[in-house]
Amino acid sequence: MPTKRKNPMEFQGNLTKRNYFEGWYYKQVSQKGEITLSLIPGISLFDRDKHSFIQYILSYIDEEGKRELVTGYVRFPLEAFTYQKEPFKVQVGKSIFTEKKIFLDLKDQERLFQGTLEIHPFTPIKRSFFAPSIMGPFAYLPKMQCNHGVVSMNHDIMGTIQMNDQSLKFNYGRGYIEKDWGTSFPEEYVWMQCNTFDTPETSLFFSIAHIPFLGRSFQGHIGNLLYKKKQYRFATYNGTKISELQRKGKEISFVAENKGAKLTVTALPDQEKELIAPREGKMDRVIKEGVTGEVTFELLDKKTGETFKERGSTAGIEVVVEEKKRIKRLKIHEVADAEKNSSQESEGTEK
Repeated sequence: MPTKRKNPMEFQGNLTKRNYFEGWYYKQVSQKGEITLSLIPGISLFDRDKHSFIQYILSYIDEEGKRELVTGYVRFPLEAFTYQKEPFKVQVGKSIFTEKKIFLDLKDQERLFQGTLEIHPFTPIKRSFFAPSIMGPFAYLPKMQCNHGVVSMNHDIMGTIQMNDQSLKFNYGRGYIEKDWGTSFPEEYVWMQCNTFDTPETSLFFSIAHIPFLGRSFQGHIGNLLYKKKQYRFATYNGTKISELQRKGKEISFVAENKGAKLTVTALPDQEKELIAPREGKMDRVIKEGVTGEVTFELLDKKTGETFKERGSTAGIEVVVEEKKRIKRLKIHEVADAEKNSSQESEGTEK
């Protein structure tokens, strides 16, 4: 396996690949949570539309005190993308992304973003020979449809971004970085990330997806929880089982359990806006993401017998299910209001 797979921050591909994409996901949340800005610099190597890009999703409070959620996809020629391994640097147009700073100079038809954000030391995930990345042994396979990497579960942010006439201040904020590369996003998936919980330095990432593999497919999952400086890994490859995967309206809930821990998660998206995702390397698939959702979890540490409950805000959440298809790839149980009420009444009777 190439050594760079152990460091997902590195550029995993090259500019001669066909039908290939790669993108870095930098998420920034202000100290009080009133501003969330996610930036995605990347490349698309679809044969008839090769280009680089910076995509953004921003939640902020406007001058009238109203919360706004806006997104944008800014295209650049492929030649506007440059990469440097040591020290790490990705540049798209005038904007530069490193392991220590973001220099943003980005303009589309509606907004001009300019400013610098300083990134303080990363909190990487735990790795081993068996699991050199969040994908575990699947990281050794060269032709996965979509490869995922978690660069930093949590880090400090300092600085200000000027958006038109408004200052977006991130001093003492929280940051998170992850990565995707390959040909396409999964056909159906649930993704969530949150590192603004009641207990400081808590961070949760989780993804459940339909994964094609060697001509077949399976429902796989990867997740990592950082809580009180301890990391809990939940993944298909370490024997974690997913149960009670349900959706009621916009709310998603599930239970992830392995020999060491049991994690019960509920995620509720708030506002959502359209982003662009890759399909066979081409950036033309419309999905929806929110960055102001709420995530709650209950963790049972089986080794200590302790149970912890946490609530998080400004969560990034995506639920991508092909609603019009007769056969759903992702096994999500749809819970109707009447069904939930009936279940609650039954529980009350038993008590």
